[in-house]
Amino acid sequence: MIQTIVTLIVVLLAALFLGRYIWLEISNPCHGCGSRSGECQSSCSRRTRVAIIGTQGIPARYGGFESLVENLVQTDAPIDYTVFCSSKDMPEKLESYKGATLRYIPLRANGIASIPYDILSLIRALGGYDTVLILGVSGAIFLPIFRLFSRAKVVTNIDGLEHRRQKWGTMARWFLRLSERAAVRFSDTIISDNKGIADYVQQQYNLRSVLIAYGGDHVLQSVALDDQIKALDSLGVKPNEYAFALCRIEPENNCHIILEAATRSGARLLFVGNWNRSEYGRNLRAQYGEYDNITLSDPIYDLKTLFALRNNASRYIHGHSAGGTNPSLVEAMFFAREIVAYDVVYNRETTLGNALYFSDSESLATLLCQPSAPNQKLYDIASALYTWSAIRTAYEREIR
Repeated sequence: MIQTIVTLIVVLLAALFLGRYIWLEISNPCHGCGSRSGECQSSCSRRTRVAIIGTQGIPARYGGFESLVENLVQTDAPIDYTVFCSSKDMPEKLESYKGATLRYIPLRANGIASIPYDILSLIRALGGYDTVLILGVSGAIFLPIFRLFSRAKVVTNIDGLEHRRQKWGTMARWFLRLSERAAVRFSDTIISDNKGIADYVQQQYNLRSVLIAYGGDHVLQSVALDDQIKALDSLGVKPNEYAFALCRIEPENNCHIILEAATRSGARLLFVGNWNRSEYGRNLRAQYGEYDNITLSDPIYDLKTLFALRNNASRYIHGHSAGGTNPSLVEAMFFAREIVAYDVVYNRETTLGNALYFSDSESLATLLCQPSAPNQKLYDIASALYTWSAIRTAYEREIR
C-alpha cells in the first residue's frame, strides 16, 4: 500500500514538472521574430526555423548523424537551424556554429541515456520552430504528447532499425520497437537512408518513406604527400601495404571477425576505433593488440590525417551489420579502393553490389590473402549518389 502511494506521488510530481516545463517552452518567443509561439506566422516573414534533435552535437566527431548535421548547417543555408547538443559529450560549448544556434541538454546522447536526452530535447523544441528534424527513434515515444502541444512539421530519420542492434537487451529492444512505431505514426515524413530500410518501412507499416542517404565527399582533403607519409609513419604503416578499418567498437560492427581474420591471414591491418569505451573493446585490444601485423589506434578525428590513412590503404574493411547506409562506407567509396564489406543487404545496396563481401572470419581471411585492386566504379557511384550538395538539397526539400 505504502509503495503504491509513493509511486503515485512520484508520478504526480513528474507530471507536474513536465507540465510546467512544457508550458514554459510553448510560451517561449519565436526564435525568428520574438512573438509568442503560434503568433509569428502573421507577424513576421522569415526563413524556416528548424530544430535538429538526436545527435551529440556539432562540430561533428564520430557518428553519421553528427556528420549529416555538420553538412546540413551552412552559413549560407536558407534555413535557421537550431541544433540540440549534449553538454556532457561536447568538449566545447559553442553558442553557434556555421550559422546554426546550439542549445545544450545536460545529458549524454548515446546508449540508454539517449531516450531522456531526446525527450528533453523535444520538450525544449515545443515552441518557436516550423519543423523538427528528429534523427533516430530513441525519444519518439514522446511524439504523441509533442503533437498535442506543437504544430511544427515533424520529419524523422528512423536510422538503422535500432531494435535489431545486438547491444540492446530484450526490454530495450521492445521499447525501441515501440518508439519506432510512434515515430512512423506521428511523423509527417519518414526518411530512410537505405533502400533496405525503405523496403522494411513499406513492408512493416505500409508506408512509403523518403529515401535520402548520406554524403561522403567531405573526406576528400588537400594533403601534401610528405604530410601523408608522416601520418602513416606515426602509426607504423606503409603506403598500399595495409588494410584499413574504422568504426565504433561494437559487436554489431563485427570487430572481432575482422581481427580474427587478420590473425589468420597475416594481413597488415590498421584499425581505428574507441577501444577503451566498452568491455568489448578493451577485451579485443588485450587479445589482439600484441600481434605484429595489427595496429589498433585510438579514435582519430582530424580529416587530413584520416585522408592520409584512407588514401594510402590497399583496401577498406567494413564490418557493419546494421544501421542502413553507414557513413564510413560511403566515405571509403570516394577513395576508389577495394572494399570488403560484411554481407548484409544494407552494404550491398550502398555499394550497388560492387564490393567484395564476407560473412565470417574464414571468408574474410580468404579475401585478405588475395591481392587487392583499385575499384573506380565505387568512386563513380559515390560521386553520383553520395555528395553532400545532393543530400542537403534533398533534406531541405523535406523540411521546408
